[in-house]
Amino acid sequence: MLEFLDVSVRFGGLRALDGLSFSVREGEVLGMIGPNGSGKSTAFNVISGTLAPDRGTVRFYDEDITALAPNRIAHKGIARTFQVVRPFPHLSALDNVLAGRLFGGRGNKKSDATVAEAEAVLAMVGLAAKAHMKASSFTILERKWLEVARALAGRPKLILLDEFMAGISASEIPDAVAFVSSINVSGVTVVLVEHIVKAITGACHRVIVLDAGRKLAEGSVDEVFNDPTVIEAYLGSRHAGR
Repeated sequence: MLEFLDVSVRFGGLRALDGLSFSVREGEVLGMIGPNGSGKSTAFNVISGTLAPDRGTVRFYDEDITALAPNRIAHKGIARTFQVVRPFPHLSALDNVLAGRLFGGRGNKKSDATVAEAEAVLAMVGLAAKAHMKASSFTILERKWLEVARALAGRPKLILLDEFMAGISASEIPDAVAFVSSINVSGVTVVLVEHIVKAITGACHRVIVLDAGRKLAEGSVDEVFNDPTVIEAYLGSRHAGR
């Protein structure tokens, strides 16, 4: 579905990605983990078109999308969320989601049908009761869920979730994992960046581990979380065997 081929990105003297290659298979939930600064968000920025690589290629369904603008990549069927959320603060939650539908290229007119779809997406993330409230009144956590709803509104084929669970309580993790699974079951392929180990082990079919812009390990959840190199570099002994 998506191929990330020999991609390198430099910020001055810092090499954020160093010849990184990986693939995303249609229909899976792929987890991406690694220490802060390992290149996870940079990879998302390259895929979504907000950052041009110094070297390498990104292919989506065999089409080279490396040089495309973010809106054109969204029209191809790729959506994403950001660690630092930026809703349109003076718009209602409903209008934020409708804006996501417009950016995703799945219709450019407000109608009863599109409003109903937007309301359904807000219900998925637990914000149905706040559909007509301005985003500026939302908590940080509610804004995170609103951003997920906005990303889903464009009916993407692939969604990149960048630490959308950050800030949730331990008791809320199972519901968040179930939500990721429901997105996947609906036909959307998911790439999930998270530091919450239970989220990765609960939601993902396969995991990639990054370190200093390179791929440290790749495999099934069991393979990765029992890899001595991964345990030493990132997880720590307390997560061995989960």
